[in-house]
Amino acid sequence: MRKALIVGLDYYHDLKPLTGCVNDADAVAGVLGRHANGTTNFTTPKVLTSTGAHNAVERDVLRDSIEALFKDDSEIALLYFAGHGYVDETGGFLCASDCRNGHDGLALSEVMTFARLSPAKNKIIILDSCHGGIAGNRPGGGSIAEICQGMTLLTASTENQYSFEGGNGAPGVFTNLLVDALNGAAANLVGDVTPGSVYAHIDQSLGPWGGQRPVFKTNVKSFVSLRKAAPPIALAELLQLATHFPQPGYKFQLDPSFEKERSKEQREDPNIPAPDPAKTTVFTVLQNYVRVNLVRPVDAPHMWHAAMESKSCELTVLGEHYRTLVAGNLI
Repeated sequence: MRKALIVGLDYYHDLKPLTGCVNDADAVAGVLGRHANGTTNFTTPKVLTSTGAHNAVERDVLRDSIEALFKDDSEIALLYFAGHGYVDETGGFLCASDCRNGHDGLALSEVMTFARLSPAKNKIIILDSCHGGIAGNRPGGGSIAEICQGMTLLTASTENQYSFEGGNGAPGVFTNLLVDALNGAAANLVGDVTPGSVYAHIDQSLGPWGGQRPVFKTNVKSFVSLRKAAPPIALAELLQLATHFPQPGYKFQLDPSFEKERSKEQREDPNIPAPDPAKTTVFTVLQNYVRVNLVRPVDAPHMWHAAMESKSCELTVLGEHYRTLVAGNLI
């Protein structure tokens, strides 16, 4: 079982209202609900959103919902919060709709306690709120983090930074990148999107001078897949990698019979062998490997030239990595 609590708060009775958090929450809930192939991922994520006084999310409701999220022995318990955050010398807070000054919000130390005591195998907390980077830090302990086994924190900004909104209800900068990552921008070659790959995508996209730096803290033995995106190469083709390249450093020899595309003169040249259907089928797979940076031609600008000039192709560093995984039955 995979559980998710998605919170997006635009309405605040006393604090400055926000404009994009509800849309952010809806976008995250939408992408987490199902894998790219349409199968169920997180079973009906619980969504708490507030657009006005009629659906305000008060502190007690927020606290009770987070406590309930972490109660069960689920595979993943995931919390996403978009709204106001607050920090003072005692720690950080998530601001519910009824907050008056910030430090009357839900203390992040309480959230972390619920997660720490949770029997869930993977506890994932994603905060698109100002000062979220303080989450997991020891109260009064500066930047010293205390993260229990199986927990991962991903926040939009450091404890001293603000989280930028998109404006006019558009997705916030952080959540826009998060949704892109979950949709496949951070997927590996089998389609898995992990917390680590999500952070890498967001971190690289924001760059070093954006004024907002994501924070990533984790204590896990291995990353869980948050979502299955559409893989960039067919699994059946990926599993052929160790067959076509049976050992590290192997060079796959090509010749013109691998290539179907040729000029009229080349088709009529008796010295150039005709395309071999079995070889052209293999060549299509090799070209697909090139497309995802697993293979490169040797001493030729393109695979066409490598074939027509009877040269070879070889695995890239990434290709060698995946060849090892395939050969070891790890995929």
